[in-house]
Amino acid sequence: MKQMDLTEGVIWKKLLIYAAPVVFSSLLQSAYSIADLIIAGWVIGDSGLSAINNSSQVMVVLTQIIMGITTGGNILMGQYFGGKDHENRKKTNVSLFTLAVLAGAVMTVVLFLLSRPILVGLHAPALEEATAYLQLCALGLVPIFGYNALSSMLRAVGNSKQPFYCVALTAGCNIVLDLLFMWGLNWGVQGAALATVLSQLLSLLVCLVYVLRQEDLFGLRLTKLFIQKDKLLQMLKLGIPCAIQMTVVGLSWLAMTFLINDYGLEASAASGICAKIKDVALMFTVAVYNAATTMVAQCLGAKKYDRASRVVHIAMRLSLGVTALIILLVEFFAPQLLSVFHPDALTLEIGLQNLRIEILGQIFYASFMVYNALPLGAGNTLFALGSSLLNCIIVRVVLALLFNHYFGLVGIFWACAIAPASSVPLGYLYERSGVWRKSLVEEN
Repeated sequence: MKQMDLTEGVIWKKLLIYAAPVVFSSLLQSAYSIADLIIAGWVIGDSGLSAINNSSQVMVVLTQIIMGITTGGNILMGQYFGGKDHENRKKTNVSLFTLAVLAGAVMTVVLFLLSRPILVGLHAPALEEATAYLQLCALGLVPIFGYNALSSMLRAVGNSKQPFYCVALTAGCNIVLDLLFMWGLNWGVQGAALATVLSQLLSLLVCLVYVLRQEDLFGLRLTKLFIQKDKLLQMLKLGIPCAIQMTVVGLSWLAMTFLINDYGLEASAASGICAKIKDVALMFTVAVYNAATTMVAQCLGAKKYDRASRVVHIAMRLSLGVTALIILLVEFFAPQLLSVFHPDALTLEIGLQNLRIEILGQIFYASFMVYNALPLGAGNTLFALGSSLLNCIIVRVVLALLFNHYFGLVGIFWACAIAPASSVPLGYLYERSGVWRKSLVEEN
């Protein structure tokens, strides 16, 4: 029974022990999405890169919805775990998983039917290939939603290792299937999408088998799925602001994709490559943010308010230090990183501009994301929503439209780099205010 009480022990050690599997898991998840792009770049070219980029941005928006809801569940379950209320935690587990599977089924139908109109609206340069890729990816929404619910249950009890094992298996499977479907069978972007969907299904099944075998800990049985109304309302109260927040982030990137697509196939392909590299660069911060959120939730559930504050300060130092090093490495090795994807000369030139500008914004993400661990762990998800609305819509989109008008494509890159800085002061003021010094569980 692998669980971790984060309310005791040396904070930085607990953060790293929890975050390490999350980092490796994220690396492996990125490995198979990056494999899609690398193989597509070598086998298909810029049209394949562009198709996968545009479709992936749409998938990110939908994935963010369930990630937001499961974040609400994770906060609630983490506080129940910290408060030793295991019965309510189990009921929350079952309600969350049932909701995720039902929502995934509905979204599968909606996305399959609307794939082409969405991509037309984005001005996707490789429309036919992008539509084929996105319609196949729609079939993976039930596995994505279900896996995120199961992963949330595991994280709430401090188990970040099992999701890593699941992803390790599926990443290897995806890369092998990519090579088989795209390179061996020449199925193009449809092969990339099919490889991804099959791997996501495997990830769900492996994680589900593990959770079912731990029924005493998680309370999940496929023959007794239900949605308990009070738990659903609590999760939605916490999760809907998170879902809106994450969806706003995704929509703002869709807006950037729309603006960049107007500069042609090469710009679209370059943007897709740089997005993957930036995602990898952000992984340590995301892992520390997830670790800090769970640790804060457990500490507040146990009414250890001073420890919750120390968690944020220590997580911030870890995140900023590693991010500064990553920025230096990416600036120095940018040409080598981009060349792996086999872009043509113009795509490489645009990609170098994009990457070297936008990677600078990672230092702001390293700050405000860790600050957001405090309101999320405390259940104040509306604050995190407001912070995202500020930097994603008010700042990123407005700046991108303005800079695009005056400076062109490079202006869009600078807008994306600057935008996250606007949320850093908000996080600092929230932490200093002390309004988070209460337990959500205590109020229920």
